[in-house]
Amino acid sequence: MTLRIGCIADDFTGGTDVAAAFRRAGLRTALVFGVPDTETPLPDDCDAAVIALKSRSTAAGEAVDDSLAAQRWLWSKGAAQIYFKYCSTFDSTPKGNIGPVTDALLDAAGARLTLACPASPPNGRTVYQGHLFVHDQLLSDSPLRHHPLNPMTDPSLPRLLAAQTPHRVGLIALPTVRAGVDAVREALLTHERDGVRHVIADALDDDDLAVLGAAALELPVVTGAAGLAEGLGRAYPASGTTAAEPLPTGGRSAVLAGSCSARTLEQIAQFYAAGLPSLHLDVLAAAAGRDVVAEALDWYDAQDPELPVLIYASASPDELTAVQQQLGVGEAAAQVEGLLGALAVHLVDRGLRRLLVAGGETSGAVTTVLNIRTVLVAEEADPGVPWTRTTTRGRDLALMLKSGNFGAPDLCVRALEETR
Repeated sequence: MTLRIGCIADDFTGGTDVAAAFRRAGLRTALVFGVPDTETPLPDDCDAAVIALKSRSTAAGEAVDDSLAAQRWLWSKGAAQIYFKYCSTFDSTPKGNIGPVTDALLDAAGARLTLACPASPPNGRTVYQGHLFVHDQLLSDSPLRHHPLNPMTDPSLPRLLAAQTPHRVGLIALPTVRAGVDAVREALLTHERDGVRHVIADALDDDDLAVLGAAALELPVVTGAAGLAEGLGRAYPASGTTAAEPLPTGGRSAVLAGSCSARTLEQIAQFYAAGLPSLHLDVLAAAAGRDVVAEALDWYDAQDPELPVLIYASASPDELTAVQQQLGVGEAAAQVEGLLGALAVHLVDRGLRRLLVAGGETSGAVTTVLNIRTVLVAEEADPGVPWTRTTTRGRDLALMLKSGNFGAPDLCVRALEETR
């Protein structure tokens, strides 16, 4: 077993994002969906293993229990360091789940301090003076503040985290980061002596994250987004991993989209503009008892098998609000996940070989119903959006799980065309 680092991600697309970061850093990376058990496979010769949970929006106690179970499994596979990955928008409520999960992981590891940084510069997420920016806007002023479950109205990371933990929260500001690895390590020691447990770090670019990763190499638990994970991965000795994981060839291609993010809506519009077959699912009709899945399958069967197709339940903010007002937020989400999960099963049974899924909750639903537990990470189509190859017996599938806000506007068209 060559496992160097174990990672726990709080949603499925976040797991894909951080797995891609470790892969870019030269680590052969496996991605495991859900809390693993003794029967969950881990491919040989992996440098990094990422466990993708659905703990971002669950109750804090459940998120803690699942994360601790994942930590124990990673330890059993030889991981000496644990990385807790959350979204680069720091999605969380005043009660959690980032703070409670981090505290639980630290307690289990007997660790006194952790470094935290959600910066992801390729996706426009940076941290300055402890405040989270999206490109040139504070998070609270950006379109990403409209998260359907956890609206982000405060850009101050120390303030957000302090509301979720009884422990002290500190900051390593940009001048210290720019002073280099030794300066950051000294700052961490000072914070530890002062009784600080959670240390937020500024980072504006990948060089900053490389410094932070090298400085955090000896910490038992580190937390952040994919950017810091890549910096940490690059601090490990090179493993020589360069070859791309092969993807299956032949068969049909499809996009299933449940995300209502602005970027996913752009990607849907580009798919339409390319003249490719697209179908919108009527969530309210499905909730009223209409067999929307059967209708969608009839439509799918009538399409040209040489063309990729898009089936989506994504909606504009106004449309989403209208659906949520009629069904409730939880039921609306459950309807979308149920519809797209059922379609995924039927499409794979019809010979689908390449599947792109847009949205974290949708990705969780799809991988769960397909009983996909472990995949190997292949090449990225866009930063943080890699293809993966299933290793589940009898399921030969190229799978891309896309965070709602990730990918270029033409991702859905380009990624499927390039792998045909």
